[in-house]
Amino acid sequence: MSSGGISVFEAIKSRRSIRRYEPKPVPKEKLLAILEAARLAPSAGNRQPWRFVVVRDSERKKLLAKASRNQMFMADAGVIVVALSDPRASPKWHALDTMIAIEHMVLEAVEQGLGTCWIGAFDPEEVRKIINAPSELNVVALLPIGFPAESPSPRPRRALNEIVYLEEYGKAFREEEI
Repeated sequence: MSSGGISVFEAIKSRRSIRRYEPKPVPKEKLLAILEAARLAPSAGNRQPWRFVVVRDSERKKLLAKASRNQMFMADAGVIVVALSDPRASPKWHALDTMIAIEHMVLEAVEQGLGTCWIGAFDPEEVRKIINAPSELNVVALLPIGFPAESPSPRPRRALNEIVYLEEYGKAFREEEI
């Protein structure tokens, strides 16, 4: 599945939300690797409640961008993957399981030299209409995937001791105690 040979940790460190794409298609082998990464994601009870619609058509991508609060940069990506979840397959965990699969796609896209941007601001009914998805499926997120036309700097992150506690909430985390 990998072509670049970077580590998972390097993919995590180098991942950025890309909002400018080169207007060129995503090669089939790269897209298949990304979709395979999603397919291999874990899910509660191995129920695999996700479904993905790959949108390559430029007019449909524009409609999805408009349905996503006019985030028109999305239409320039080679593809937009619409991630859907099926509550019937996993009533409690369908959305979370689908998000895990999306993140697998995001990291494999980095491995493939591509950029992505999680899109969570959208009109689910409008998206469902654009891709002709059944009403019983939930739209979880949209994921534009393409060749980056920008290299954003890393965004600031909180220090571990601001987000991690030791043994119980509120107890200071110190690296030397690990």
